[in-house]
Amino acid sequence: MSLFTGTADYYRQYRPGIPETVATVLDEAAPHRTPRHLLDIGTGTGLVAEALLTRFQDVIAIDNDAEMIETAEQALRPALPDGTALTLVQSAAEDFTPPPGWHADLVTICRAFHWLDQAAVLTLLDNQVAQDGAVAIFGDNSFWAADSPWKQDMRAIIQDFLGEKRRAGTRTFQHHNRPYSEIMEDSPFSQVSEFRVPVQRTWNTAGILGYLYSTSFAAPHLFGDRLPEFENQVKAVLAKHSDNDTFGEDNEFLIRIGRRPRL
Repeated sequence: MSLFTGTADYYRQYRPGIPETVATVLDEAAPHRTPRHLLDIGTGTGLVAEALLTRFQDVIAIDNDAEMIETAEQALRPALPDGTALTLVQSAAEDFTPPPGWHADLVTICRAFHWLDQAAVLTLLDNQVAQDGAVAIFGDNSFWAADSPWKQDMRAIIQDFLGEKRRAGTRTFQHHNRPYSEIMEDSPFSQVSEFRVPVQRTWNTAGILGYLYSTSFAAPHLFGDRLPEFENQVKAVLAKHSDNDTFGEDNEFLIRIGRRPRL
């Protein structure tokens, strides 16, 4: 069973997309030429590829979850600009090989690096990225990183139903001790720059539940026949935090851009 079994529809509908401010940072990180090649690793339902479709003419997006790839296909194909090639591939990053002679100007890994064999993937990318290309590893904070009272209550409810440790499907989540920048500095893409892009969001109860159901730590199947009970508790607790079903969130994207050292 995939870590994200049964979450693809929720992921597509309720996961926040990539803000224009983040897309601009990514765009500026890649060399400007035509055609530009993008490799999006762990694409999920294609949110990163969607944000960059007008900036790259040849896009390969990969994910090891078949449901995610199918959902990405349904969302991205109708929005494809004229003259842009899109290839969606069901594959783990550790197993992927691009077409002969194809090299990425930019590799994006959003909200997915923690699932990968990080050093191995960065080593493989050395043969898949153009000499002047870049690797961008980035993401925002999940609800599990509770930084406000209503998020803290959401995490507490999940822990009450599923246990204190953060779930990752049927397993528990394994935290990485090293900052991503340090991991990148030990890779071929050792010249690392960091960018922080703040983002403000407003949620409602339906969106919060949909987001939770898009995650590996609160996927619907994890609750079994207690799912209605979980929903009722979430709704009751959120109602105590807002009388108009509005919940503010201050978040940020931390973007790490890695390049090869200049010769």
